[in-house]
Amino acid sequence: LLILTVTLNPAADTAQSDKDATREDVYPLLWDFVPENLLDFPVKNNKIIINPWNYRERLGVYKVLLNSSAKYFTAFGSQNSGNILWGLPLQHGWQFCTGRLADPTNGTSCGYGNLCISVRSWWSCMNYYLAIIPFLGAVEAGLFGEVQYEVEILSPEERRADFCYSFADCHSHIPELMDEWKAYFEVNDFTSSSFVLDDALDHMWKAHVASIAYALPKFQDSLKYLPLPEANFGEDWANGVDFIAATHFSTDLQTTNNFQAFLPQRMLTEGDVLPFISGFSPQQNRVLLTLSALHKANQKTGGLLLKLWQKAMSTEPGRKIGRKLIEDLASS
Repeated sequence: LLILTVTLNPAADTAQSDKDATREDVYPLLWDFVPENLLDFPVKNNKIIINPWNYRERLGVYKVLLNSSAKYFTAFGSQNSGNILWGLPLQHGWQFCTGRLADPTNGTSCGYGNLCISVRSWWSCMNYYLAIIPFLGAVEAGLFGEVQYEVEILSPEERRADFCYSFADCHSHIPELMDEWKAYFEVNDFTSSSFVLDDALDHMWKAHVASIAYALPKFQDSLKYLPLPEANFGEDWANGVDFIAATHFSTDLQTTNNFQAFLPQRMLTEGDVLPFISGFSPQQNRVLLTLSALHKANQKTGGLLLKLWQKAMSTEPGRKIGRKLIEDLASS
C-alpha cells in the first residue's frame, strides 16, 4: 500500500479544463463512423446482425449503449460526457490503436491495416466479455425498449465455444455474470427520481470485475502468443482493475482519458524492462511498475492485499482517498 501511495501520487501540475471533454481527439478512433442505434446495424431475415469481430461494429455496440443510457447522466456533464460507460469504448479504442487487437501469431492479416479483431488476441477475447456481455444484459433489462428484431451476434471462425451469443445462451453458462450486467441496466435503478451516481458505479464495477474474473482463466492460454513483458502487463492490468474498482472510480469521458494517457502507447516487446522502457514517459514507466508491483504483492499475500484494500474502500471517506490517489496520477 505504501508503494501504491508513493507511486500514484505525483505532484499535480496541470488539470484539463471542462472544454477538453469536447475535443475530437478524446473519442475512440472512428467514433463518428460507427452505428449509433440498433437499426444502424445490418438487418437480414428480420434479425439485427452484429459482428463483434469487426472493430467498427464492436465500437458501435458501445455507442448504442452510451446513447441509450445518456438520459440518466444529463446532470453529470454536457454531450453525455458524464456517462460512466465511457471507460469501455475508450479502452477498446486504446487497444485497437496500440495493436492489441491484432493477430499476435501473424497467422492472419487480422488487425494489420484493417478493422478485423483477432480471436487469437488475448485483449480482444477479454474485451468481448466487457462488450457483448454488457450489451446482451442491456437488451434483456429493457434499455432499448421493445426491440423490433431479434439480435444475432456472429461467432468467430475459431474458439466458437469460448463465447456466447444471446442472453439465454449466456445466462445458461454464466448466470451470475449476466445477472450482474442486467442489474446495472435495469431501468428501475436509473429513474430520474432515484438515480444515485455512486450506486451506478457500484453496480457497474461489480459487473466489470465479474467479467474479468470469468474471462481471465478462460483465455490464459492466449497469453503465450504475446511477448512476455506484454503478457505480464495484461495480467498486471487485470489485477489493477480490481483495486481501481474498489474506489468506485468514475469512468466518465474526461476522467478516463486523463488516466489512459499513462497507459502504454504500443505493445510491450522482448527487451522492455521496467521502469526504463525507451520511448515511454516517466509517468508511463511508473504506472507500469506500480501495476507490476501491486500484482506481485497481491500474489505473494494470497490476495490478502486486495482484501485489505477493499475493506479500506468500504466507506465513502475511504473511497474518496483511493480515488484521490488515482486522480492525482491522471492530472499530473
